Amino acid sequence: MYKLSDKEAHIPTPSDPGELERRRNRIRGELSSLGDLRPGSLVDRYRKCGKPNCHCAAEEAGGHGPSWSLTRQVGGKTITKIIPVAAVPQTRKQIAEYQRLRSLARELVETSEQLCDAKLGAPEAVSQEAAKKGGSKKPSARKSRPRSKRS
Repeated sequence: MYKLSDKEAHIPTPSDPGELERRRNRIRGELSSLGDLRPGSLVDRYRKCGKPNCHCAAEEAGGHGPSWSLTRQVGGKTITKIIPVAAVPQTRKQIAEYQRLRSLARELVETSEQLCDAKLGAPEAVSQEAAKKGGSKKPSARKSRPRSKRS
């Protein structure tokens, strides 16, 4: 038999506005605790210098490096920044925080949409009850436009 994990057991149902509001507030709190953000991909590169007597000229040699670069898209163009070796751990944390921001934003939008749907569900039920009670099936008469007082 399949047992729900703790995380799965606490997933709010779309019809529970109170739980959805608590979830939305938790996400907002997590958003406020984000650190420095940096989009992009961190890549280590090994290059051959081209000097025939250098150790990197051998076929099995990996080349000089690593040199680290951060690559990202800006306005349809690829931008590359060289990252010093000492800054690589910090840059990795910044990229992770950016990914966390994107994940939290996606979760916030989904939760907000579920909350909106849950709030819409209550008035919809009331209007359906009113429809069951009856009411005029004939549309109201169209009123004529007021006439101008100019002669």
